[in-house]
Amino acid sequence: MQRKEAMFYRREEAGMLRCTLCPRNCRIAPGECGYCGVRRNSDGRLEALTWCRPVAVQIDPIEKKPLAYFLPGSRTFSLGTFGCNLGCVFCQNDELSRGSYPPGFHEREVAPEEIVEAALRHGCRSVAFTYNEPTVFFEYALEIARLAKQANLATVLVSNGWINPEPMRELYPLIDAANIDMKGFSENFYRELCGGSLAPVLRSMEYFGRELGRHLEITNLVIPGRNDSPEMIGAFLDWVEETLGREQPIHFTAFHPACRLFDPPTPPARLREIRDLARGRGFTRIRLGNIPDTEA
Repeated sequence: MQRKEAMFYRREEAGMLRCTLCPRNCRIAPGECGYCGVRRNSDGRLEALTWCRPVAVQIDPIEKKPLAYFLPGSRTFSLGTFGCNLGCVFCQNDELSRGSYPPGFHEREVAPEEIVEAALRHGCRSVAFTYNEPTVFFEYALEIARLAKQANLATVLVSNGWINPEPMRELYPLIDAANIDMKGFSENFYRELCGGSLAPVLRSMEYFGRELGRHLEITNLVIPGRNDSPEMIGAFLDWVEETLGREQPIHFTAFHPACRLFDPPTPPARLREIRDLARGRGFTRIRLGNIPDTEA
């Protein structure tokens, strides 16, 4: 198996390594992995265990990402690995996000060139980094994105946006369209239910959508009684309006019990109330997910 040295880390005393890829800034002991489970301190260097090791590969409609306003009707070549840098108790895909490569994992390696070739061979118009958090397979995504651009394939990122500024400014300019999750518009929500923080996510969305001017869509998984108060939804819409404008596409999606959170699912009527609230404020591209939406 190829061993790939990870980017964005520094050496500290007693053989410790400090990963600087995301705001968690893990301090990793020899032989151990960071919080994501896929970046390991191996003999004094940080190893990217995800390199050439996708565990989910599939051709999807672009709308599944979800992207409603980018290359509509096209297919995207989608891939993901194990690992995530957040710990959302409501994760809808925790088999991958909290999974890790077991000792002796010998799935066939898939080089970046093979991903691009397969996307072209199957008539896809884009490659999507999705399923788990692409930040944790940064090196793999970066090289695939570079090759995809050379092959005139679009690149898609489906992300939690929880990344440090330096790696963000290296990867995001190679991405054509992104869907970034805004999980709840409050630092308390992120700290208590995700083990993270909101500010880096807002920075990522602003950089990608406003500074780079790329196609951004935002998803908010609505969990009744957790992140759907009028104050929280209103503050979120205030921020979007001021930072990105009322033409910004937003997907409000329904929560279903998953991972470690077994609250009741989101009633469809609650999503429609939020959609009507946003429309009443002048937002023009509001979509609903995981429920029947006859207007979609």
